[in-house]
Amino acid sequence: MNEAAFIKANLQKWEQFEKGLETGSGRDPDELASQFIQLTDDLAYAQTHYPTGEITAYLNSLTSRAYGFIYRNKREKTSRFVTFWRYELPEVAYRYRKYLLYSFLFFTISCLIGAVSTAHDEDFARLILGDAYVNMTEENIAAGDPMAVYKKMGRTDMFFAITFNNVRVALVCFAAGILFSAGTVMALFSNGIMLGAFQYWFFHKGLLLTSALTIWVHGTLEISSIIIAGAAGLVMGNSFLFPGTYSRMASLRRGARDGVKLVIGLVPIFVVAGFLESFITRLTDWPNLAKIAIIASSAAFIVYYFIIYPNRLAKNADFTQN
Repeated sequence: MNEAAFIKANLQKWEQFEKGLETGSGRDPDELASQFIQLTDDLAYAQTHYPTGEITAYLNSLTSRAYGFIYRNKREKTSRFVTFWRYELPEVAYRYRKYLLYSFLFFTISCLIGAVSTAHDEDFARLILGDAYVNMTEENIAAGDPMAVYKKMGRTDMFFAITFNNVRVALVCFAAGILFSAGTVMALFSNGIMLGAFQYWFFHKGLLLTSALTIWVHGTLEISSIIIAGAAGLVMGNSFLFPGTYSRMASLRRGARDGVKLVIGLVPIFVVAGFLESFITRLTDWPNLAKIAIIASSAAFIVYYFIIYPNRLAKNADFTQN
């Protein structure tokens, strides 16, 4: 059977099964189990005969969602809050792992552009960071406290201001994805160029280690969250550009819903990042080992929760990666 005939013969069944997943729990367990077995059989057939086809990717994704639904209802009898953090968000992170990689690459490339541009023209840092910030920091360096900017505001006021700004930046990265993903890419480039220019400017001043061990205390969570928010924007934008077996609007709704899940998952991370920046980063005289421990712990959390843990869940479900 060719791929088109296979799709035509089974598409209605798959769509009905997918709609059933959207309605939540309350379905007959025996019926659900039977449909899940049929779905995995269809996936195995597609992987054998159309290994690179879009229908294989679609069935793989649908099977992943179905397993998550069954697993939650079988194992998790507590609140939706628990299931969201334990299963739903990691499942979304796994399903869109390619977009997480793309967002990371866009951001990294833009950081390099910012650093190289500053290396060739020191005034580029002034253009990106602003004369006021650069002049203030030069004064702080002359006074012997390069990172004094983090001590200028009261802790509580700074916490609310920083957290609000970080959430705003994440929402911009996500919402800009509606512009066919181009808006999200531009937001990632803007933030990445700023970071690259910032770090190279301190390198030029001979303060790379000092600046890195200060800003990355909070920046590890903050920058990682911006990259994840960028991935959420790419999910939404690309769902419209590449709808696959869905109608364009249905695909957009699905992409927007999954993107929102990623963004919601960032809120507590931004709160922790805001706390670190407001209460810990200002402690510039802390031992370097203490700062490294915070940075390493933050990085380990991001890598585990958004990469390792979702892959473990998928492996337990015996899914074949796309």
